Amino acid sequence: MKNIKLIEVPSEIGAGTRGASLGVEAVKVAALDFMSNFFIHFPSEKVPTENHLLYEPIESPYAKRIKGLLTMYERVGKAVSETIKNNFFPVVLSGDHSIAGATISGIKMAKPKSKLGVIWIDAHADLHTPYTTPSGNMHGMPMAIALGQDNPDCAIHQPDQRTIDQWNKLKNFGKVCPKIQPEHVVFISLRDFEKEEKYLLDQLDIKKISTKEIRSKG
Repeated sequence: MKNIKLIEVPSEIGAGTRGASLGVEAVKVAALDFMSNFFIHFPSEKVPTENHLLYEPIESPYAKRIKGLLTMYERVGKAVSETIKNNFFPVVLSGDHSIAGATISGIKMAKPKSKLGVIWIDAHADLHTPYTTPSGNMHGMPMAIALGQDNPDCAIHQPDQRTIDQWNKLKNFGKVCPKIQPEHVVFISLRDFEKEEKYLLDQLDIKKISTKEIRSKG
């Protein structure tokens, strides 16, 4: 516990609704209410966001604010990677789920030759791509990015070339693609996903553990 470093990322450019950026401060307030010294006991770093993009026109409808997310990958990836290289354990507190992919990228940057495993505890698979997304929200794509997947077999969109180029930069961020292998991933409590995501889950044979299994087996 003594080597923990907190990385605060109040970003919400990947979400479809507003408010996720308030999550980090809400957790801090809750800690105060419980008289916890967690946030003063450990060193912390606050990563600048690109939330100003929320007030600007959307350029890529199938990957909303993807350019800003690429910037966040650079910032968060660097913060996570340097934290690990300095022998600290990074605890990333973020707004929306798109930052999870940046966290994975940062770990891989610090440990490029190591096998990286991911335990994804979420109701959603987050396996969409600009080719399959029903919303264009990037918080539904971090696992596809980490796995280096486009899912062309289920494509319902043809993104413009700029979006494709930025998507490929996300997948190849840190000069490693994919960041993780399907056999090193497990989804826990997954229950809400589209047919395009199910196709990838089945094709990649990714392990899934349901809430029912957890309750029955512990």
